This record gives sequence, structure tokens and C-alpha cells, in this order.
Amino acid sequence: MQRHILVDGKVRTDKTIPVYFSDVISIPKTNENFHPFYDTKGRFRLHSIKDEEAKVIQACKVPNVHFGTKGIPYINTSDGLTIRYPDPLVKANNTIRLDLESNKINFIKFGIGIVVMVTVRRNRDLVGVIRNREKHKGSFDTLHIQDNTGHEFANYFANVFNNGKGSKPWVTLPKGKGIKLIIIKEAMEHLAAQGSATA
Repeated sequence: MQRHILVDGKVRTDKTIPVYFSDVISIPKTNENFHPFYDTKGRFRLHSIKDEEAKVIQACKVPNVHFGTKGIPYINTSDGLTIRYPDPLVKANNTIRLDLESNKINFIKFGIGIVVMVTVRRNRDLVGVIRNREKHKGSFDTLHIQDNTGHEFANYFANVFNNGKGSKPWVTLPKGKGIKLIIIKEAMEHLAAQGSATA
């Protein structure tokens, strides 16, 4: 209520306002910026980001492209934005990146070899590269995704969004980089970190 909290550059005083993980939460008084994330264990986390990234809304999925009155094209994004006169090349299931200062839009086309992040269900917040897409008539399409360790997993097409080209994600990832370790390996890394700290 003291107007210290900004979401995507706008002051918000409603504590019940929803935020998407690509939204930028800023506290100018403390010079801090965050993306809200779920980690690979399903726990809610605020991931600290730099000022340069805080100037951009990233990873907004485009469910559909529409035409309004008088044939004006517009898109609705996964986090509630409505953008009129988008780039004609922007199609459904693409991901856009909106610059808050200049309002310029960059986008990534969906396809094989694109870096994606799972947003819901069991594999939530896992990150990997699309290796294959299975199309099932009358049902959900399935994507086969491979992370940086070579581990493969599958998820529904609707549960992922594009997060960058090549090996560089558009949204900086929190600790773990979207890779879920097995319990034994995680324990070994934890012990190794404790050993280096005591040394």
C-alpha cells in the first residue's frame, strides 16, 4: 500500500493480483528485481534478475492470433497482454519478448530444436530441447524433450513454451538451470559443496 511494488513497470497495490513467471516484480527502493518461479521440486521461488532483464517482459506465449473489428489483427499472450498490429510472422504457439521501454517485439517460432520450459504438471520448470513431436488425432500432441545432461522426458504440447534459441534461454534460469537431479546425485553435490566450504 506504500506503492513500493511494481509489476511490469506499473505500481500495484492489490495484493491479490496474479503474476506470471515472465512478469517482472520490481522494488525500486531496494533496487531489486525478480521473476516468480517454481523450482524443479515444485517449490515457489523468487529468482533475482539484473536491471537489464527487468526492462523486458520475456517468454509470453501466444495461444492464438485474432482479428478484431475492421480486420485489425491482435494477439493475446499467456500473461494477459493484448497487442494490436503484431508482426504478421507471429503465429499461434510462438513466444514473444516485449521491451517495456520501446514496446518492440521479438519472437521465436515453435519447432524442433527449440529450448522449451515445462510450465505445469509433473515436469514443471524442467528445461530442455525439443527432439520430437508426436501428433495424435483427436488427442493431445506429445513432445519429447532432452535436457543438458542427456535425460529425456515427455510432456503435452500445451504444457510448454519456447524459451530461447540454441543453448541460450531468453529467461535466466534459477539454481539448477531447469535440470532435475536424482536424489543420490543431488546428495553427492550437496556433500561436495559442504566439503569445499569447510576447506
